[in-house]
Parts: sequence; C-alpha cells; structure tokens
Amino acid sequence: MSPARKRGKRAPGSAKSAADASVDLTRLLDIVGAFRRQTICVLGDFVLDEFVSSEISRVSREAPVLILRRRASEIYPGGAANAVNNLADLGARVLPVGIVGDDEGGRALLECFRRKRVDISRIVRVRDWMTTTKTRFLAGWTHTTEQQVLRVDREPPAELPPGVQEAIARRARPIARRADAVLVSDYGLGSATPALVRGLRAKRITLDSRFRLLEYQEAGVSAATPNEPELEAAYQARIGTDTKKLEELGHRALHDLGLASLVVTRGKDGMAVFERDAAAVRHISVYGSDAPVDVTGAGDTVIAVFTLALAAGASHLEAAHLANYAGGIVVMKRRTATVNRAELEAALR
Repeated sequence: MSPARKRGKRAPGSAKSAADASVDLTRLLDIVGAFRRQTICVLGDFVLDEFVSSEISRVSREAPVLILRRRASEIYPGGAANAVNNLADLGARVLPVGIVGDDEGGRALLECFRRKRVDISRIVRVRDWMTTTKTRFLAGWTHTTEQQVLRVDREPPAELPPGVQEAIARRARPIARRADAVLVSDYGLGSATPALVRGLRAKRITLDSRFRLLEYQEAGVSAATPNEPELEAAYQARIGTDTKKLEELGHRALHDLGLASLVVTRGKDGMAVFERDAAAVRHISVYGSDAPVDVTGAGDTVIAVFTLALAAGASHLEAAHLANYAGGIVVMKRRTATVNRAELEAALR
C-alpha cells in the first residue's frame, strides 16, 4: 500500500480569487511564514482512510452489479489524523491526543505519523479495540477516471472501555495549557467529548464536530468550522439557497456556543464568516475550481489551517481566507490530501 497521490487539474478559466479589498495578501504570507513556530494540540477521533482502486471487468450474471478487478490499495490518515497530517505538512509542531486500536489500522496510522516525525507518545493504544477504517471502492474502465462506487465503514461495536476517557484527559490537559491552540476533531467515536473539552485550560480551542455541535456550549471553544449540513442538522432547519436562513442560523450558533467566530463551509459556494464583534457576515468565494476532483477530508484541512493561522496571530477573517485557499487546493487532489506551506504561499502570490 502506497501513500502516493495524484494532483488533480484545474479547469481552464475556472479560478476565482478568494481575496477582497479587506485582506492584505502580504500579511497572509507573513502569517504562513510563522506557521513553523506554532505548537498545536489535536484532540480527536483518528480514522484510517483506505482507497481500493479497481477496473470494471463485466456485469455479474448473478445480480445486476459490476464485477471489479482489484488493482491497488492506498491508505491515508483520516478524521483527526488528517488534521494532524495537514499541520505536519504545514511545518507546525503537532501533538496528537486520542486512541487507536492495537490492530493493523492503528499500526498503519502510527507509522504514517512516524514518517512525518509526529510525536505519538500521547496516543493511547487500546487492546481489543477496532481502529475506525473507511474503505472507498473506486472503479473505472481502462482509460477513464475512477469513480467511487461503494464505501464500507468498520467502526468499534461498543463504547470506549472504562478508564480510556480518563487516560485521554490525562494526556490532553498538560499540553493543552502549553500549546498555542487546541484543535478538537469530534467524529462521534469517543476520543473527543464536550465534557473532556470543558476540562481543558487552553489559550484557544477550535472545534469541528460532526454530530453534536451545540453540545459544546460553555466548553471554552473560541471558534468552530461546521459545514452547512452540520449547521442545518444542529437546528433541524433547511438552508438551501436561502442566505437569510444561513445568516440566522450562523448568528444563533455564534451566540449559543459563545464563540468569537463561526466559519460555515459551503462547498462550491465558499464560506460564511460570523464574528462576535462584527455585525455583518463576510461571504468568501471559493478559491479555485467549483468542480472539485475529490472533497474527501477537505474539512480537516480547513480547520487545520484556520487553527494554525489563529495561533500565528491572524484575525478570524484572515484565518478564514487562508483556510479557504487551503481547501481550494486540496479538493483538486485525489484521495485524502494535505496542503503544504509552499503550495499555500504559491496560491497567495
């Protein structure tokens, strides 16, 4: 299995500028230059992303399904592990806290971290625990682009064993106080919880929560980066193309969670930035093509860059612009991709 990935191509004439008159690109370059001096603690659910490439052989006679001839398998860090991977590629010192199973998937994730020289001493290895693995099956003809035809998730069948949560908390508390920021990546698998985050004493905490955004009230979170469907699910409301509804729900979440800022990612429609001290919502156009090659893990890249930029002294709006550039870069790559400092600087220039 190889971690190699191919770069997607941007359609001619499809690029859009993420910058507006209120953002100084030279200032953004200075912030990126300060990335390597930051220490970020990542508390969250580590996932292994597997991609199985196949060639379409024929249609089965047993059922109306494709028969695939397996070509290759590739693995990448996913979930919170993808945020760690992005931070490492951006030059930050990253300190991951969470769990993996004492299984093949867990060992593969730890090896990925070792290759990036990431400190894995605070990752708990749990016996008889399954490392969450998301396997995506890709299929295509000999001279066509592969497309995802099936995804199979393998997840632990039960809650975390007794004592594991406290073991995570013991590892998280000391470094949360020392780190320039704590990034919380909650995929609902048990490593990151509202109760655990409330016990942290950190300079700043950013949040990416898949299923329980509003449960982080009074948890000391300063900023969050939900996507639009997550915001809709939190308030059981539909946004669609209704910008007023988006702004209403964004302001509600900003108030309910007591945040300094909320960044709502909207796919091809860019981002909406809500700030406690700004009456107007800032809408940022998507950077690059609005026809992405692969959006897998783009949200992890967004919060990684957003958090790192805040730690490096960026305003919330500046951090959102940098995250928007980074998101536009990674969605033009195949598989669970990362952005590095040189790519981000090239985009800004």
